Amino acid sequence: MRLLIAGASGFVGQRLCEALTDAGHGVSAMTRNPDRYEGCGDPVRGDVHDAASLPDALAGHEVAYYLVHSLDRADFVRADADGARAFGRAAADAGVRRIVYLGGLGDDRDDLSDHLRSRREVEGHLAEGGVPVTTVRAGIIVGHGGISWEMTRQLVSHLPAMVCPQWVYTRTQPIAIADVVRYLVSVLDVEATTGRAFDVGGPDVLVYADMMQRAAAVMGRRRLVIVPVPLLTPSLSSRWLSLVTDVDTATGRSLIDSMSNEVVVRDDAIRRLVPFEPMSYDDAVQRALDDRAGLPGPHPSATAA
Repeated sequence: MRLLIAGASGFVGQRLCEALTDAGHGVSAMTRNPDRYEGCGDPVRGDVHDAASLPDALAGHEVAYYLVHSLDRADFVRADADGARAFGRAAADAGVRRIVYLGGLGDDRDDLSDHLRSRREVEGHLAEGGVPVTTVRAGIIVGHGGISWEMTRQLVSHLPAMVCPQWVYTRTQPIAIADVVRYLVSVLDVEATTGRAFDVGGPDVLVYADMMQRAAAVMGRRRLVIVPVPLLTPSLSSRWLSLVTDVDTATGRSLIDSMSNEVVVRDDAIRRLVPFEPMSYDDAVQRALDDRAGLPGPHPSATAA
């Protein structure tokens, strides 16, 4: 099967490209600068913010993966909406049979942050051209190089104590990057996933404070002292975050805004269509640390039934 990945050079895209290639698919990596692309797959020029570039990029592909987001831009909601609309329409014109999108968890009944609401709206924008969209919705993805995980790792590494907002007691359901990629690859072979949205998560439902404490334990560090402060605003939190981690202020603000929303699996239908046991949070943390250190090792769930 010939597949296109929009966002192939990103945290998820690099791993997905390798997994799809290993599975025997022909993979094209859509990039603004194909001459400089050194990743997996065959580079093709394309940019979701340049609609004229999309027809040639999408031509000849049966399925297109959409892993694009613009969190580092102040106008990311508008930019992501425009990019998704253009991509969905161009995919329809090119005869693409399906789009697979990595979205975000979050309950539609909640007052979702701009970030999570945008991720949900992109699902609809991609479908406007008429191509069926399969959406895999994930919360925090644990893996070396992922922004949310790097934020956690660096906070745990740099600070023995933290003054944090109340969002440290918001529930989340983290998932290992290898398991996200496994879902994204597996939905290709399950026709029942076409045109549907699925929640994915690991086996552990945790609050952010517990995530940091358990990461500290896996890293062999002392237990953190976490002091919640109700009046610590998202703006102040993001500026503080940019001082103690390498997460830029705009991205940090978008992530922190989202941390007031619970991001847990509400419907586990994907587990029956793509049956395997995702790895635990502690195992995912250890794998991320091993990857950062360049240590080889099997994926704990790679051979799970």
